[in-house]
Amino acid sequence: MINCIIVDDEQHAIDILTHYVQQTPFLHLAGSNTNPIEALQLVATQKIDLVFLDIQMPEISGIDFIKAINGKAKVILTTAYPEFALDGFELEVVDYLLKPIRLPRFLTAVQKAVKALNEHKPEPDTNDDYIFVKTESKGKLLKINLSEIDYVEGMKNYVAIHRGNQKTLVYTNMKDIEARLPNKLFIRVHKSFIIAISRITGIEGNRLMLKDISAEILIGESYKNDLMEIIRNKMIQ
Repeated sequence: MINCIIVDDEQHAIDILTHYVQQTPFLHLAGSNTNPIEALQLVATQKIDLVFLDIQMPEISGIDFIKAINGKAKVILTTAYPEFALDGFELEVVDYLLKPIRLPRFLTAVQKAVKALNEHKPEPDTNDDYIFVKTESKGKLLKINLSEIDYVEGMKNYVAIHRGNQKTLVYTNMKDIEARLPNKLFIRVHKSFIIAISRITGIEGNRLMLKDISAEILIGESYKNDLMEIIRNKMIQ
């Protein structure tokens, strides 16, 4: 999930972008503000990944705002003034949206932000060969080789790690285990499923087929783009 804020001195512009953010499953609106000074405080005190930022504002401009946050968040500029585009790109903004902003153009900019954020995401602090997990048995730790994992399934307060005919219940959540698994080897395809990329044998509609696995693995709409990017890189046209 990408935490974002909207900064614009016009409430109407904020309302439009708020609607677009709510239409985008992987965006979470952490706040909006017509006062850029207050918005700076929000970036300084919270984990903000992305800022939708107007340029022409009272007190400080969008360009000054970018300089002030010093790379703490990615920025998509929103403005009615195309002449500021060069200044924005010199400061390495993700994209530059001209008002009135349409949803398709908004989504294109957001995809650029996703790519930029993923490029700078640190690799999980874990060995690429194995992990240790706490099982449902109190005080018991189990070593699991990553090469043995077929998929991980979310189950309320637990996750189930499936390895062939073995299912190990681990007291954790999908977000935490996703952070521990190397993204070169595993990909989340649904709110309830993380799969080993090497096990993929095919896709049929919104179902994913895995080698020697009969379980139904569904593909969530908000995860489909990342999965299809991997598929396209290996596809023969």
